[in-house]
Amino acid sequence: MSTSDPPLLTNSLSLTQTFTSFLTVAFHSILFNRDIYPSSTFILTRAYNFPVRQSRHPLVCRWINDTISHLTPLLLAGSVARVVFAIFNDQAKVMERFMFNIDRFPEVASNYALVDFAAREGQEGREGKEYLMKGVPRIEIDEQLRATIRTLDYACSQLSPLPQNCTYTVAVELRDSAEPPIGNPQPWVPSEPSLQIGERRSSKTIGSDLGGVKSVPVRLVEAGEFIMETWIEESKAKLANQDDDI
Repeated sequence: MSTSDPPLLTNSLSLTQTFTSFLTVAFHSILFNRDIYPSSTFILTRAYNFPVRQSRHPLVCRWINDTISHLTPLLLAGSVARVVFAIFNDQAKVMERFMFNIDRFPEVASNYALVDFAAREGQEGREGKEYLMKGVPRIEIDEQLRATIRTLDYACSQLSPLPQNCTYTVAVELRDSAEPPIGNPQPWVPSEPSLQIGERRSSKTIGSDLGGVKSVPVRLVEAGEFIMETWIEESKAKLANQDDDI
């Protein structure tokens, strides 16, 4: 899997490119590790100097690439708080959510994507202005993202099996200050009420699948301004189905 040399993390564009490259690897890995497709449809390749799986089905690859291309403008606009890879059963009930939290990324307008970050007030030494202006060394980025993929693979292997015929999608949770995406055609649509962030007291359905009943921490990445937390949520519906099968 090609993860071309990521730019040093000195501006919003470099953060976005590094994050979307990571998501591409992560999405393929999740599909493989959660047995969404037969293992024979994946090839073994490398990313971050680590062996990973990549789907070789053209439509799956196209779907992932299209998703990344639709996600990129929202990231560059500083609108995204979390990216969610959600897996559903054949009754459209949420089984698992893979959470990629980037709400600590700097909130930068897209027209400033190439402007280098200034040091945060109070930063000293390695995390100060000189460090940010030079950018985070690539070896440090690769080490942390490699560790995240490795831990994600292991965490997936410890999850209970999914039912057959599962489907999946990618959702974004926007920052409170962000405007919803507009335009026609619009690749993004509102998610199911059970996955909406809103006033839960107004409806028992709103947000009922958020948080799940079991969370599995994966890893916190901190590399300059690149701060990402990853975890997995297992839903009430998944665990209820397992209880019914006992």
